[in-house]
Amino acid sequence: MIRISRKTFVLSIIGVFFIVVVFLGLGLFLISPAKKGAEKETFVVRKGMALREVATGLEKRELIRSKEFFLLWARFKGYGKHIKAGEYSLGAYMSPVEILEKLHRGIIITHPVTIPEGYTTAQIAQLLDDKGVVKKEVFLSLARDPAVLKRYGIPGPSLEGYLYPDTYRFGSGVSAEVVVDTMVRRFFQVVRPLKARMSELGLSMKQVITLASIVEKETSRPEERPTIASVFLNRLKRGMRLESDPTVIYGIKNFNGNLTRKDLARKTPYNTYAIRGLPPGPIANPGLESIRAVVYPAKTDYLYFVSKNDGSHHFSRTLAEHNRAVQIYQKRRKGRHPKTS
Repeated sequence: MIRISRKTFVLSIIGVFFIVVVFLGLGLFLISPAKKGAEKETFVVRKGMALREVATGLEKRELIRSKEFFLLWARFKGYGKHIKAGEYSLGAYMSPVEILEKLHRGIIITHPVTIPEGYTTAQIAQLLDDKGVVKKEVFLSLARDPAVLKRYGIPGPSLEGYLYPDTYRFGSGVSAEVVVDTMVRRFFQVVRPLKARMSELGLSMKQVITLASIVEKETSRPEERPTIASVFLNRLKRGMRLESDPTVIYGIKNFNGNLTRKDLARKTPYNTYAIRGLPPGPIANPGLESIRAVVYPAKTDYLYFVSKNDGSHHFSRTLAEHNRAVQIYQKRRKGRHPKTS
């Protein structure tokens, strides 16, 4: 029979009591908010921050009562290396269990960013920079990276045309890679249902998106887009130049807002007054309606259109009819060539 000394027995009892007290204290800590009725506040977990740093920060901000208990539970759960960086909305009214789960799942604060239809890649980069999402230069560099273009199977010198205009939500400190990936994946998600129709028409993705970007820049009126698309498609079938002002503008570096006859005569790869067919690639990032307008154009025999100066256009079948429309609607437009497409 094994004899247990009185001292050993007492120490064992004390040890068991201590363990029970610790576990009771831990349990009470995990379910008890640091302060009842406290307000939400923003807590930032920086990239590469260690769990102990996070726990220390939470304790200093009085969001939890004990960093040691917090660390003990986090390690027990196996969350030691799985706390995600970002901005969090936390409050001392939350239990440590809730706080830890939120940090582990990466439920960060996100900010809405709306990319307007027809924005160029440069404009998107500036918008993202202004919103504090990513730096303009970093975004543009990534959008022109051949390795990135190859990864998504996009032909051309940049992601122009394939950054889908939509409202996104990004967390503070998000990488440019994540932003680009989100926008390009959204593009393919939206365009996928139209791929069969593109094949039916014998048009490549690049051709459709390039033409859609021109349609997007030519009119802000959704009801006009299928007709605008029909004009360009009709001209392409006849071997006529597109003669689209937005393409000329896109090819001018640091455009000052005043399109002149000299600009229209300047030979650039994007000047559709000088080249036949489509330009080398998209001139903006079109929305779904402009893309649909290209694959489901209106059935017309129009070859020309001119602005009526109210956001709408007058469409013509012949050059004589078009010239009369130009005289009516464009009398006051001096110093430049009238739009003929």
